[in-house]
Amino acid sequence: MISQTDLSPSFLEYLDSGYWKIFFNSFAELGEDEILNRRQDMMRFLTENGVTYNIYGDPKGFNRPWKLDIIPFLISKDEWELIESGLVQRATLFDLILKDIYGERTLLKSGLLPMEIIYNHTGFLRQCAGIQLPGKHHLVLYTADMARTVDGKIWVLNDRTQAPSGSGYALENRLTMARIVPELFNGLKVRRLSPYFHSLRNALTSIAPNNNKEPRIVILTSGPSNETYFEHAYLSSYLGFTLVQGNDLMVRDNYVWLKTLGGLEKVDVILRRLDDMYCDPLELKEDSQLGIPGLLQAVRSRNVSIANPLGSSVIENPGLIPFLPAIAKTLLGEELKLPSIASWWCGQPSALQYVLDNISSLVIKRIARRSNVGTSVDATSLTANQLHELKQRIKAQPHLFVGQEKANFAASPSLVNGKIEPRDALFRSFAVSSSNGYTAMEGGLTRTSADYGNYIISNQMGGISKDTWIISAESGSTFNVRKELEQAPENGMTYKSEVLPSHTAENLFWVGRYAERVLGNARFQRTVMQFVEEANKAFSDNDEYIKESLLQALTLHTHTFPGFIGPESEKKLKEPWEELNEILFDAEKTGSLAYNIGLFNRAVYTVRDHWSTDTWRVLRDMEENWQKAFEQRQSSHHRIIYALDNLITSMVAFIGLNRESISREQGWTLLNMGRKIEQSLLLINMLRVTLVQRHDEQIEYILQEAVLKSNECLVNYRYKYRSHLKPSLVLDLMLLDPLNPRSLLYQLERLKVDVSGLPKISSGHQLPDHERLVFEAYSMLKLASKEKLAEPEKNNGIYKNLDVFLTKMNKLLYSLPNVISKAYFMHAQASKQLFTNNTDK
Repeated sequence: MISQTDLSPSFLEYLDSGYWKIFFNSFAELGEDEILNRRQDMMRFLTENGVTYNIYGDPKGFNRPWKLDIIPFLISKDEWELIESGLVQRATLFDLILKDIYGERTLLKSGLLPMEIIYNHTGFLRQCAGIQLPGKHHLVLYTADMARTVDGKIWVLNDRTQAPSGSGYALENRLTMARIVPELFNGLKVRRLSPYFHSLRNALTSIAPNNNKEPRIVILTSGPSNETYFEHAYLSSYLGFTLVQGNDLMVRDNYVWLKTLGGLEKVDVILRRLDDMYCDPLELKEDSQLGIPGLLQAVRSRNVSIANPLGSSVIENPGLIPFLPAIAKTLLGEELKLPSIASWWCGQPSALQYVLDNISSLVIKRIARRSNVGTSVDATSLTANQLHELKQRIKAQPHLFVGQEKANFAASPSLVNGKIEPRDALFRSFAVSSSNGYTAMEGGLTRTSADYGNYIISNQMGGISKDTWIISAESGSTFNVRKELEQAPENGMTYKSEVLPSHTAENLFWVGRYAERVLGNARFQRTVMQFVEEANKAFSDNDEYIKESLLQALTLHTHTFPGFIGPESEKKLKEPWEELNEILFDAEKTGSLAYNIGLFNRAVYTVRDHWSTDTWRVLRDMEENWQKAFEQRQSSHHRIIYALDNLITSMVAFIGLNRESISREQGWTLLNMGRKIEQSLLLINMLRVTLVQRHDEQIEYILQEAVLKSNECLVNYRYKYRSHLKPSLVLDLMLLDPLNPRSLLYQLERLKVDVSGLPKISSGHQLPDHERLVFEAYSMLKLASKEKLAEPEKNNGIYKNLDVFLTKMNKLLYSLPNVISKAYFMHAQASKQLFTNNTDK
């Protein structure tokens, strides 16, 4: 059995009782080695599935792998009945408080609720006062953070009403446990989570304007930088709702519209994961780049519904806690079933004095949460100076602070460094509105502190999650591993074909472009580095000149200026490896491989719900291998070239997987178009920087060989022509061969098909601009002659015909992305005159 040393006798007795005894019997049957192996499998599974959490302010915190303990958090049937009824009661109470704050305000008028708590809270939006909302409940979603104390009581520590997160992670935790350690469910009737998500779908449908039974529902996210962006994409996939950012939506005629490739689609319901202050720059936070101008007016006009409604963050307010018992008695005629942790709002003189006198034993919170900043301070861990500074801040603005009792949490078993250890645990459960009240998720998200005795528990501080098991006496609603896995997000809850938002389409387009850019530049740099490393021994007389030509071509091809061309190029050309390393690993250097990998990763994570598990495995391997290469960048040149080999292999795997797995719909078309356009531009640029300039015959031979090697075409050339390299034949293979998948003609033939498959845009009897550009480039290529292109200009140092041809071709294809973007990725409103001249008097 895994070590249980240093555990108190009472804790060991707790683990040997009730449901825990059944669980640990199954746990022991697996054996210590197998448990540790399964734990590694779990970590690998979460990593390969791309399950992440972003840590603000941490350079390594972006897309940090999600942490899941193999030991769940167990809640008995009797305990759950109390939690469930208390959760539903609190959701009902907070719904009534929200309605009152933006409606009659009887709680404020009667003095049950101090005005300072509401009007000084940043979440109170005066613009939302008096807005009539559809549905029985204004508060659609409610979440509570709870903890069990050593006496067995359940206390509520936090109420979440703004945009409650965690339900998606709870579902992923359950599915991960079911896949990796299904044996641990033996003998325990664990309740299912999926009914909650069906209730969520029904709740969102019920608030649609005009009782629309098939509303268009979208999930509004701030984007990949959000701490829980994985969950946004995960729920989008599972629920079948379109994931959007603010710039995917627009307001026209007081309706909210989704920008898609085919035009505008009306939106009925928004499930927002964006703080309300950022949702409408027209009426709320004017410098917000994340919201939709005019959204609040669309809500007033009852043309769109939002869950939770704008302004609901005002009740996500610990200042309310001391007043909740009296409010519950007034509005519900009931005592609170789930009491809140003892709290003192410092806006009251007596409470302020108590907090100041006992501050060293309390937890201090602000009434309003601040973005990216912790709102809780464990004052018991502060020094005397820190306590003094905190007191001064409280005295300066007492109405903004709350003191809370530091409760003695009951420990929950966790597997830490191969040992079972006690950890404080915070349990979050979720409630969603329904026709007859609220429905609670029969489970939740449990988080434990990373270090023993750490009272403040949060993912931002490195907390570890647990699956949460509600133990049932009945078997009808209990968890069935096989049945639950069949409802996993990859299988979905819906078969409805969703439209492709323009922003998503644009990111898929750029994923294709960046993938080919990384691949093309990596191949060319590998070729150059191999030539430099081998010193081109076959042509020793021209070694230096060949090296200079290749290095300068690399700078021109990657646009990493000044590089090997600038005023200090002479030194770099003699000792090129420092610059070559920069072109590879300097993420701040525009055009470098690391810079382009960064652009690729950002685009990939923005549309993360489009990638399969195998694709995520390839992406993770690519990231890990590249990080290792970066750490070993000062090692031998051979190791750097080997790192390029790995990168190229991973990128080819990524492209190949998506060629095989993404359905041939608009998303794949845009991804493929991006690839073909970038391949074409890279090839044109490579030919311009290597073959246009005239050189000695031996140097031209090496440059032609570099082009073929960089495009994986050297074998093709030898097989097809069976001769030494000749300019006309190299150009024939790389430009005009319809059977060579790397040739320009091959790319343009595929581009013709892709652009013709885009939604039609009315342009009279003329071809749309994007089709015209491709057709013009294709026609120009079909009319080209390899002999004329390879014909040198007399008394001139360049192949002029080739230069003119490539310049024109580059101009046509370079403008193509902008034309596509204007036609399909932007949907600007037509400008309107505020005043008109009336000439008919």
